[in-house]
Amino acid sequence: MELLVILFAICLQLFLTYKKVSPFLSLLIVAILSGIFLGMEPMQIIKSIEKGAANTLGGLALIICLGAILGKILEAGGAAEKIARTLINGFGEKNIQWAIMLTGFFIGIPLYYNAGFVILVPLVFSIAHKAKLPLLYVAIPMAASLSTTHCFLPPHPSPVFLVNAFKADMGKTLIYGLIITIPVVIVAGPLLGRLLKNTEVNIKSFLFSTDEKSSKELPAALPSFLIGLLPVILITIAVIANYFLPDQLLKKVLLFIGDPTIALLLSVFLAIAVFGLKRGNSMETITKWLNEAISGIAVILLIITAGGIFKQVLQDSGTDQYIAAFSSKWQMPPLIFAWVVTALLRIAIGSATVAGITAASVVTPLVAAGNVSPELMVLAIGTGSVFGSHINDSGFWMFKEFFNLTLKQTFLSWSVMEAIISVLGIIGVLLLNLAI
Repeated sequence: MELLVILFAICLQLFLTYKKVSPFLSLLIVAILSGIFLGMEPMQIIKSIEKGAANTLGGLALIICLGAILGKILEAGGAAEKIARTLINGFGEKNIQWAIMLTGFFIGIPLYYNAGFVILVPLVFSIAHKAKLPLLYVAIPMAASLSTTHCFLPPHPSPVFLVNAFKADMGKTLIYGLIITIPVVIVAGPLLGRLLKNTEVNIKSFLFSTDEKSSKELPAALPSFLIGLLPVILITIAVIANYFLPDQLLKKVLLFIGDPTIALLLSVFLAIAVFGLKRGNSMETITKWLNEAISGIAVILLIITAGGIFKQVLQDSGTDQYIAAFSSKWQMPPLIFAWVVTALLRIAIGSATVAGITAASVVTPLVAAGNVSPELMVLAIGTGSVFGSHINDSGFWMFKEFFNLTLKQTFLSWSVMEAIISVLGIIGVLLLNLAI
């Protein structure tokens, strides 16, 4: 009975997504109906909704909001563009692929995918035009970096939700994610870009007419890099301190400032001072940036909350125990099971975030059983959430339209790139599982 209800819930989610129902509403509908069919009392379902919302938002609301604010300040203050120009000028035309890959990587950590993509697309056209290089040769490394950081690394919404859902360690997840991300991005970025070098694409674009800030108006390179990466630096230092320092005052201080929420908060304050107030922007302007950042991720927060409610309903109904037993019966390793479930959901739904959140509801019992690293489970779902991008994915259409591609060219570039990231990612997760 439980298996049928789970399959019904997933199929209903797919149907509602196909009908363009908001993921927030569709996940709530699926959660409530699942509770009813699983035999829960109405008041028990209400308690699960309240508990799921509280547990989910309590662990990630501040992290996601502060991450969005930091990204917006870096964008509005010119730091993101400065990072891009510095890397490209430093590497030169011969190594332009590596420059654009690193640019996407550095910008992709603090910025959400859509924001980073829109910022870097004009730069990709400009580089391809000036250096007389094929467009996809330059574009693929950028897209690979942004896509990988979005799905693998905190403080992006899906990884943060998964860390919270599985009670994983944020610092370990970040470090493991970085270990996997680097080789994956190299293969899915510069190497794939070279294979697509002969793909003919019209390089003319309205983006050439976009006004750009002059170099004199941009902030200095050092604070741009330092503040953009400060959350990652502080979290990493805290992980190292936790393992190697004795229990003294210094360790307590480093663990405090290395907490993801505190690290992001300190970075936001520093960014406001350096890229806001110091550059002559008023507090009114800075507050506007903050409001825009929060409004931009409000829907994402609601979707994640609904996903947390769905997870709570499955847990409170006792279905979690059934799922754990079902996985054991099929003798499928938990990490591979999580990847397969997420990949199938991604193909059907289109949204990487919704696929990851829905999959978390299904595989949480496997983590609770203690047979798998919660940090690696976060990454296994992250890798599965980028598999099989096609016409039901907004990222597919963004890549196609911005770069003037045909459907065939988009499948052979974007879809192949996402599949490579996914497959190499799960291989990396499995290798890490053997090593730790």
